[in-house]
Order: sequence, then C-alpha cells, then structure tokens
Amino acid sequence: MTPDALVDFLGREKASAILRTDVEEAAAPAMDAAVRAGFRVVEFTLTVPGVLERIAEFSRRDGVVVGAGTVLTVDDARAAVEHGARFLVSPVVDEAVIEEATRLGVACMPGTHTPTEMLRAHEAGAQLQKLFPAPGLGPAYVKACLGPLPFLRIVPTNGADADNAADWLAAGAFALGFVAPLFDASEVAQGEVEKIEARARRLLRAVRG
Repeated sequence: MTPDALVDFLGREKASAILRTDVEEAAAPAMDAAVRAGFRVVEFTLTVPGVLERIAEFSRRDGVVVGAGTVLTVDDARAAVEHGARFLVSPVVDEAVIEEATRLGVACMPGTHTPTEMLRAHEAGAQLQKLFPAPGLGPAYVKACLGPLPFLRIVPTNGADADNAADWLAAGAFALGFVAPLFDASEVAQGEVEKIEARARRLLRAVRG
C-alpha cells in the first residue's frame, strides 16, 4: 500500500485502533477484538513486548492495515517496515524519521501539538499530523488550526472517545486514533476481549454515525 493509498484508506475508515500494553501474550487477543468489531487500521506501539511479531502477524490479514507507533529512530522505522508496517507514528516531529519513512515508501504521522509543529511536519513530508496530546480546547482547536492551514490532515490520538468523536470529525479532524478509550489496560491484561470488542463497536458507531 502506497502512502497515498494509506491516507485514502484512513480517510474512509476515520478511525484507528492503537494498542499499548506491557503484557506480550495479551496483545494479539486484544487487537483481534478490535478487528472483529470492524477496525481496519491498527497500530501497535513499539513499546509492546514482541511487537515486531505482532506487526508481521496482523499485516498478513486481508483488509487490515498495520502501523507502528512510538517510532523514535531510523532503526525503529526500518525494523517496523521490514515486518510489515505500512505507516509510522511518532509522539514528536523528527525529520530523520520522516525522511526514512519517505525512503521506505510508507506513510508517516509525527506527533504535533502547535500549528508550527504541524506545518513543520507537513513540510518535512509527513502525510498526516498526529495531534498529541489533545488540547483543552478540544475540537475547537482543530477547527482553529485548519482555518489558516486547511491542507493539514490532523489526527487526534489522545482525548477522543465515543462521546466526542463526532465533534472532532465535524471540526475537521481527518481521522481519530483510539488508545485508552478502546483498550482499557486491565481488560487487556486480563484477556477480557468481549469487553474490548463491545467498546470497539461503540467507538466505531460514534465515528460512523
């Protein structure tokens, strides 16, 4: 999948499932629950034990696009893409990582918070701009940023939940990333996949109206 195709796919799906856990054996069942509920864009943070195997496993699934999160170095980027990641997400803007994503032929979503950081990421070649953490102004912040910078594709990945998902999208957010509102840490660790699946279905209903 080319970077442009990934952007188009995420733009249609409007949501990604982002998993961060310290429990290696819990990662696949938790993400399975999100996929069963209908998530088609999934992200494993590189802090997950055994994460490269999980990226490889899920990248073989039809109709599912897998990304790597918490990508902080060029070596991180290379390892993730070698195992099947089609997009790379970082908590910060790092031009070296963005450049490497371009070289590897995958999409990149660096973490940004201010309009200056968003424009810096865009000009460096990042197709998407992760809004992290979500500001106190909430959806109004996205709308304000897009006023003078309408070409940005802002993806809030912190602060979005089932109750405000529609507001974020109405304000112009390109898509939303769900971490804690989808993957409750205790449910993931205890393998309570039915609860995770139910939560995932609620979030997707909120996104899709």
